[in-house]
Amino acid sequence: MTAMTRIALTGGIASGKSMVADEFARLGAVIVDADLLAREVVAPRSPGLERIVQRFGAGMLNEDGTLDRARLGDLVFVDDHARADLNAIVHPLVRERSEELFAAAPPGSVVIEVIPLLVETGLHQAFDHVIVVDAPTEVQVRRLMQRSGLTADQARTRVRIQANREDRIAAADWVIDNSGDQASTVRQVEDLWPVLQQLSGSVQGQTGS
Repeated sequence: MTAMTRIALTGGIASGKSMVADEFARLGAVIVDADLLAREVVAPRSPGLERIVQRFGAGMLNEDGTLDRARLGDLVFVDDHARADLNAIVHPLVRERSEELFAAAPPGSVVIEVIPLLVETGLHQAFDHVIVVDAPTEVQVRRLMQRSGLTADQARTRVRIQANREDRIAAADWVIDNSGDQASTVRQVEDLWPVLQQLSGSVQGQTGS
């Protein structure tokens, strides 16, 4: 049995990864989103959440027992050691769940794993191909301020702690430029889609119907 092609999609914070992933899903890709899985593995009463409470304290919980992501984010974005400890808890759980979902995909599927910190963690080396969604730093900062209510300094801090654009682009097989309007980004996704289908041995969208 031929091994399925491993394709990762990454990009800096607020670069537009989710929008690009949604477009690939619209075309027929199976999306495995590490951000969504990161929420799943720290759900109430999960082992992941218990480990976070052990490390960071019960003050990181909301009254309903869910994780206070905003409070935890405020801590880990300014404390390298805290961020490393959080990653050591969450990342292995996310990878385990990602492997389960990848293995469950039908043969010939175009499976795209969306991993924000792909380059930072060295995981890009485990994939056959890497797609990078790119946007200039100031565009990322502006989007973060608009969507999260952060100050400019807070937004720049969150951008700065990730890999720089050059490192991500160096790891890429394909770069999708998301600095312009959405229509331009969608065209790039649609242009890349047949290539991914061919790599994955997929026949989706090739029946002529």
